[in-house]
Amino acid sequence: MAEAGTRKRKMVDRSRTITSADNKKATAVAKWPSLKPKLDLHITRLQDNDLFAVQNFFTSAESKAFIKTVESIGFEHQGSLGPTKGEAYRDNDRLSVYDPKLADTIWQSGLSLLFSGIKIRGKVAVGLNPNIRFYRYKVGQRFGRHFDGSVDLGEGKRTHYTLLIYLIGGPQTKGKSDLSNLKDSASEPLVGGETVFYDSWNEIVAEANLFPFMLLLSF
Repeated sequence: MAEAGTRKRKMVDRSRTITSADNKKATAVAKWPSLKPKLDLHITRLQDNDLFAVQNFFTSAESKAFIKTVESIGFEHQGSLGPTKGEAYRDNDRLSVYDPKLADTIWQSGLSLLFSGIKIRGKVAVGLNPNIRFYRYKVGQRFGRHFDGSVDLGEGKRTHYTLLIYLIGGPQTKGKSDLSNLKDSASEPLVGGETVFYDSWNEIVAEANLFPFMLLLSF
């Protein structure tokens, strides 16, 4: 999420970055699903103003449409050298796109209204970083403990929060899932899983269980 400000945070993840050519290819191929305006969203504060959750940010149909689109473009596996080499452990699949229009569509679908009355450290949210990443986790894959860096977007705008939207996940089983018609095992719903947050002393401060269509916003 973009805000006005100058705070900078360390980025531990040094794994390969998708090139601008990859971004252009993905953006050119993709026809992103339309999003319905969400007027009844509610924020749940998990850790003061540092960690928010919003349930049902996407509808089931919107989530399935996004999954279909990104899988038609294709993911690339992302690995790392691991903590012994100064990198966060990473084993997942990723698609990265640079798309200001998609970022604005997501922002205007409900986030703009949701955060219109929230001011944090004297700043207000004005939009999303147009560099959008889609992650896919198969059984046994994970992304280890890491810091997300602050990005200077120019014109006095800088990112301060990480926005995650879970397209699938939560306490559902394969047999009962409405996503069972998706073709490969990588698309099967995640059973279990969570995102864990640590403080500077490596103590756990919050654990967010994954639920389908949930939005998670962390500082």
